[in-house]
Parts: sequence; C-alpha cells; structure tokens
Amino acid sequence: MASAELRLIRRRIRSVQSTMKITRAMELIATSRIAKAQVRVANSQPYVAKMTEVIRNIAAASGGLRHPLLERREVHSVGLTIVTSDRGLAGGYNTSVIRLAERALLEHRHQGREVRLYVVGKKSQSYFRYRRYPIERTFLGVTDAPTYGDARAISEILIDEYQGGRVDAVEVYTTRYVSALTQTPMRWPLLPIEPPDLTAHSQAELGAAYTFEPSPEEILGRLLPRYLEGSVFGILLEGSASEHAARRRAMKAATENAEELTRLLTRQANQARQAEITTEISEIVGGSEAFTQG
Repeated sequence: MASAELRLIRRRIRSVQSTMKITRAMELIATSRIAKAQVRVANSQPYVAKMTEVIRNIAAASGGLRHPLLERREVHSVGLTIVTSDRGLAGGYNTSVIRLAERALLEHRHQGREVRLYVVGKKSQSYFRYRRYPIERTFLGVTDAPTYGDARAISEILIDEYQGGRVDAVEVYTTRYVSALTQTPMRWPLLPIEPPDLTAHSQAELGAAYTFEPSPEEILGRLLPRYLEGSVFGILLEGSASEHAARRRAMKAATENAEELTRLLTRQANQARQAEITTEISEIVGGSEAFTQG
C-alpha cells in the first residue's frame, strides 16, 4: 500500500497535469486568434491611410484645415483612455500599459491638470478603481474581438467630451502590435487630431485639383469623426492582437513549466516508491531470518 508521501506526490502530479491541459488549450486558442487578429490589423491600415490622403487633398484645395477637432487649446484637463484586456493570464500585457498610463496620470496632476479616465477592459477598471481614481466611462467586452461599432461608441464619447470642453486633449495608452513576439506599450495622442503635413508633399503627390461638392469645410466636418473612428478601431485591433500574442506566450511558458514540474514530481514519486520497495524487502528478509533462526 502506498505511503502518505507517495499518495501526496501522485495527487500533485494529477493536479499539475490537469492544469497543463488547461494552459495548453488556452495556448492553442490564443494561437488561432492571433492569425485572425493579424489579418484584421493589416486590413484596417489602408482605410486610415486613404482617409489621411483625402484629408490632405481637402487641405490643399481649401488652403488649410479648420475644424473644432483640429483646434489646439491650452490644456487644463486631459482625458486618458487606457486599453487593456477583460481577462488575465496574458503575462505582462496589462501591467505594462497600466504602469505607463499611471505615470502619465501622475505627471499631468503634478502639472496642475485635471485628469479624466476612460478605461477599456476590466483589468484597467479594477486597477484604477481599487486605487480610488475616478473613472468617467468604462467599456467592457470590447478587446477580445473588437468591432467597428465598439470603436464608434468610444470615439463618439471622446468627441463629445472634447467638443464640450470637458477635456482639452485626449491621449490613448495602448499596446502596439509589432509581431507575435513583440508588443510595445505606447502613448497615442488622439485629440486634437494632428493634421497631415502638407509641406512634406509635392503638388504631384497631393494629386489632381479636385472640385468639392459640398464645400471642403462641410466634407471635413463629416470626414474627421470617421477618421477618428478608424483610428480608434485600429487601436482596438492592435490591442486585441497584442493580448492574444501575450496570452499565447504566457500559456506556452506555463505549459512548459508544468511539464518540467511533472517530470520532477515523477522522479520524486519513483524515488519514494523505490524507498518503499527497499523497506518492504528489508522487512521480508529480516522476518525470514528471524523465522529461520527461531
């Protein structure tokens, strides 16, 4: 009959193996989602690039750009939008973004600015709520598979806050997806919108002279909110791809650690069983000798 130590080791082995099955499944799920997220990120980039080109052409035709979303004013209040995940088990993905955003928050407060928080994801919500930072709006269930509707809802609120004068600038703290192995936390200045640089482009690059109907100003008024929505959508997609890549890497490391721990525990179990057998043999031999001598 197995000793208490051997039973305990075998119980730990079964527990580790059960955990390993979960981490391996999560790794496979994250791997499958990365490919889809990469495609969505790549497909969103031409849209924003084309929007930028159209805005540049409008600016060239009208002799400049004038719109409330382009207006730069003295910053007394800043809106910080922090994009994290709703779920954990993604390594340092959430922590790196939150730390970057919190440093910026403290810096703005040190400069005497009011800070308003708009958080995307449960992880950032839990972090800032626990530290008693006031949160203006929270967006949950977005980052796993973001849709354009999610981007529109977020951008509409940010535009309303900016045009209403409640914030003088909006910064987004998110993660830039570089590759499956590299994701970089970054600050993205969202509002006011940075107008395209016309001085860096020749007339040939700006394209033909267009006639606009309705006026360039009216077109710009309709176009800039769509441009902002596209930018927010790209941010959400990059965050989603980064989250899945970080989770796959974390789950792969967890699976490998579980395999190594299983090997160590199996060796300990074998040693404990070998010690048991040795003890049993010694007892049998000792009993036999005692019987023979008796």
